[in-house]
Amino acid sequence: MEGGNDLSLGEKSKGLEGTGLILPLNSHGNLKSASSDQNLTEIMQNIRSSKAPAVINYGASWCRVCSQILPSFCKLSNNFPKLSFVYADIDECPDTTQHIRYTPTFHFFRDGERVDEMFGAGEERLQDRLWLHS
Repeated sequence: MEGGNDLSLGEKSKGLEGTGLILPLNSHGNLKSASSDQNLTEIMQNIRSSKAPAVINYGASWCRVCSQILPSFCKLSNNFPKLSFVYADIDECPDTTQHIRYTPTFHFFRDGERVDEMFGAGEERLQDRLWLHS
């Protein structure tokens, strides 16, 4: 479909679907993925205005460590239903993620402000941070 955002045959999927990984289902509707700079900007504005706790996972489809932690990130979204989970691929959101220097990077938000940052993987570390910020 020309000019639309619909995926045509042969076009690469974006966001969580574009990772090619088999990911756990999200049962609370609190897991989103940003598939463009505009989409990530809208998500960030929503986080700031809603003041709801949130975590953004900045990763890349080519990053082995990102691929290792992403299934855990999705699984953990089911354990923290009041926390918004966002996956942003740095290659799909290049303008809004140019400040990210390491993948994966996790940013934690509370009351619309970033309050914490975590670099690298580690399901137990991530779970501890999520518990702390939820």
